[in-house]
Amino acid sequence: MPRTLIRKNPSNFKTLPLFVEATPESLTYQSIGMPLNFTQTLARRRKIDVEDSERFSTELANLGVSVRLTLRWQNRDYWVLVRQRRQDRGDVVLKLISGYVPAHELNLPLHTAVQEVAEECLIETPQGWLGGRFNETWLPAPYAAALHYREAMPFRLTPLSGAALPVRCGSLTLIESPRAYVHLPTASLQLIYDMRLEVPKEARPLSLFHVDESLENNELVARLNRSKPDLYLMPLENGSPLPELYTLKNDKLSPAGTRGLYLAESFAPQEGWVVREERIRWKDWLVQQGLTPKKKPKSGLTKLRIKARRLVRLVRSGLHK
Repeated sequence: MPRTLIRKNPSNFKTLPLFVEATPESLTYQSIGMPLNFTQTLARRRKIDVEDSERFSTELANLGVSVRLTLRWQNRDYWVLVRQRRQDRGDVVLKLISGYVPAHELNLPLHTAVQEVAEECLIETPQGWLGGRFNETWLPAPYAAALHYREAMPFRLTPLSGAALPVRCGSLTLIESPRAYVHLPTASLQLIYDMRLEVPKEARPLSLFHVDESLENNELVARLNRSKPDLYLMPLENGSPLPELYTLKNDKLSPAGTRGLYLAESFAPQEGWVVREERIRWKDWLVQQGLTPKKKPKSGLTKLRIKARRLVRLVRSGLHK
């Protein structure tokens, strides 16, 4: 049974619409208008278009933030992806850890990003759940009322190298250089921070779970479902992704199926400052990356079927001679 960890009033969340100016050299955003609640923000997320993907000015519904999280585990790197049913778009995708930036953090979205890691990526050991630190700052323990956290052995978040082009909030250049794109289908500005997550070697065996909020009867509810961990690891080789997905439970990696899988728009092609797609098929993303998925080993039953078909073909060809 899924375990309810926390309930929130969605009306308490407020963000602000944006005005964005983009040039080939940089992107600048600033807030406009009055604060909006979650429902009002969703109502403004409607498809827009721009004539020039590198130079434009436009109003947007909100600022979103994501973390391309690289987990270092047993001397190997993995990207961390999470499964989300997107109620506003009616689909299910694998995406980066992400969330909406509240009004009071528009000039410091990095703070929102590290909090999203604490809320969405849960790391369990037999002695309890791991707390975390970003550099020297402790991350919040969002579910402390429901889960036992181990403060003595935190995971550590550190920034990785950022994007080349600067992003500014007004005249302030954002620290850690996030990648930015304007998502045209939802009229939103999205920032992606690159970070590394390192877990203490003594903290084992590890299990990873994703927890996300969903809107139910005018409440934002976060639940932990052990039967559906919904957190996936994509292995890297020399910094490049491999066409494989796994879940991690009790230090054991289990392959995850990719049939019919879609990735969120942050994996789709970016033109200048814009992304035009809602999502991208796993197969199409592999082609885009020049990757070939591993062929599954044939089972004994499959081998028997192949032999039977060959035998039938031989018999038929003999009859026609």
